[in-house]
Amino acid sequence: MDLGLADRVYVLTGASDGLGFATAEQLVADGARVVISSRAPERVAAAIEALGGPDRAIGLSADLTDPGTPERLVAAAREQFGRLDGALISVGGPPRGTAAQVTDEQWRESFETVFLGSVRTARTVAAALTGGGAIGLVLSTSVRAPLPGLGISNGLRPGLAGVAKDLADEYGPRGVRVVSLLPGRIMTARNRDLLAAAGDPERARAEAEASIPLGRIGDPAEFGRVAAFLLSPAAGYVTGVTVPVDGGALRGL
Repeated sequence: MDLGLADRVYVLTGASDGLGFATAEQLVADGARVVISSRAPERVAAAIEALGGPDRAIGLSADLTDPGTPERLVAAAREQFGRLDGALISVGGPPRGTAAQVTDEQWRESFETVFLGSVRTARTVAAALTGGGAIGLVLSTSVRAPLPGLGISNGLRPGLAGVAKDLADEYGPRGVRVVSLLPGRIMTARNRDLLAAAGDPERARAEAEASIPLGRIGDPAEFGRVAAFLLSPAAGYVTGVTVPVDGGALRGL
């Protein structure tokens, strides 16, 4: 199946590793070009090399709390590749702790990055997509069911899903699609940290896998393929939805 990704250009935030990088790999493998960002310049450099260098990928060291970051990413895509067709907006997981345990400062910092940084980037990219395109927000299954010990995620991610739906309505007439992706247990550094925090990582992994109908934790490439499809022209009639990539863990219809 041809996804129609050849020579299309996408911005991906938080993409030096994890789910963002996995998506960048799939986009590049199908002929797209990418602009990735992350806060750590050394990780950005390593990711660019792994993606095939400047003919296929460039990167910026950037933080979504900086109001100028989205415009920098849009400008970089246009200057290097001459166009922009969409974005995958991903940020690192907020601090662990229940909603009552985390501090006011942790709530504020997470709101600035996870929530406001994502919204600002989505609307900036949408404004730049004059010929249509697609925006994906990497959220969490906490959009539909709270996760124990992740109070900030439980509070902010559902709100972002609502914003994504609102943006899909607003930008749809211009041919701009907006979707939310809800990764479940996928073996990223974030999930390794969560398993390690349980005290007995092997037991925690076994318990997690027992709650997943497919019986295993996912691979980042499995998420990347879904995200690449949703960003591609092949998904041209899909917008305003939340798409779980969780091995069937969510029980709601």
